[in-house]
Amino acid sequence: MSDYLFRIAEEEIRETLSAMGAVLVQGARAVGKSTTAKYLAKSALSLDESVELLELAKVSPGVIIKGDTPRFIDEWQLAPSIWNAVRHEIDKRQAVGQFILAGSASPSDDITRHTGAGRIGRVTMMPMTLFESENSTKQVSFKDLFQDKNLKVAGYGGLTIEQYIQKIIVGGFPNLINKTEKQARIYLSNYLDDISRVNVGTDIIKTDPARMRALLRAISRNIATEASVTKLAAEAEFNDVTISVQSARKYLDQLAQIFVLQELQAWATHIRSNVRRRVSPKWFFCDPSLATAALGITSTQLLKDLKMLGFLFEALALRDLRVYAHALDGNVYHYRDETGLEVDAIAELRNGKWLACEIKLGGERSVAEGISHLRALHGKVTDSKRKDMAGMCVITAGKQSYTDAKSGVHIVALSHLYI
Repeated sequence: MSDYLFRIAEEEIRETLSAMGAVLVQGARAVGKSTTAKYLAKSALSLDESVELLELAKVSPGVIIKGDTPRFIDEWQLAPSIWNAVRHEIDKRQAVGQFILAGSASPSDDITRHTGAGRIGRVTMMPMTLFESENSTKQVSFKDLFQDKNLKVAGYGGLTIEQYIQKIIVGGFPNLINKTEKQARIYLSNYLDDISRVNVGTDIIKTDPARMRALLRAISRNIATEASVTKLAAEAEFNDVTISVQSARKYLDQLAQIFVLQELQAWATHIRSNVRRRVSPKWFFCDPSLATAALGITSTQLLKDLKMLGFLFEALALRDLRVYAHALDGNVYHYRDETGLEVDAIAELRNGKWLACEIKLGGERSVAEGISHLRALHGKVTDSKRKDMAGMCVITAGKQSYTDAKSGVHIVALSHLYI
């Protein structure tokens, strides 16, 4: 696999295999789960290769799981009996690192609930970050931002605003790396059609593909905002005699179950004043390209609509920040309170360290605004929480990275970041 591109999730998969009998690699369709799993496995088999192979897996799963370890079994959920076969084999062998499982759909809970506990770990993969797609200059380490409070960042070059727009529209799905905008539009439009027709739908609620596409467009128009489910349902024309807001919530939950839709939760922390936090999540797709595809936005249109571009750049940055934070055993949240103070991203690690980030296209005024928001948050947190603060950053679409001498805030170009 000479053309294989490094994935940040590789290390987590290796670490999980070193501690558990198997790992389930999950994530949205086409994010590269199978490619990475094959790269790490010693033997591999995909259940969708033939009808005969699938039938064999259903009646004799023990035959399927035999092979050099770690053995990768792709599309395992087509034969759910594979799960218990793997579990029993792990108990029998009493060894770690035996199997890697992956599939293009999230397995139902009745298959995997409890039975894999202590035996099968889970790793979630996202579309490729700018670092993974080799579009980062690798001048500012995300890890270093947490480890060195006296860090002075420096960098120059990287993507132009036009190139950022291309990365937003083409996206981070591995199959689209280095593809044209037109090729990406065709691929992503079909991707959205597929998840509307095939991946989504249960015995409880059958989704209407046309209305699902309407909901996807509504989410896209409200990307990176705290839009309520009621608002999304109304924009998607769900408020009629047959579909309720509650049904819209189920649609959203199903999109989340296949890892296409992500809710950026509000940050829970201790604030000095009595100001109340707002706890509504923000909406994001796993990749901003899905929003542009749903709305049919071209690069020419986006360059003329700076407000929408700002929201989509935030979505691009959040995609990358989530992957980087997860690699450091952390999560990303957003902050907003009733005074109107908002900070776009709070990356918090399991050890309690946290990094506050504002996301701006760039320009002196917007960077100054970002610094102001970060300093305001810094002044609101309790003394104990402030001690855990690793730093503050304004993530931009510019070409310069530096540490502001007056405030100590790092100004970081997104295309300079790496793990």
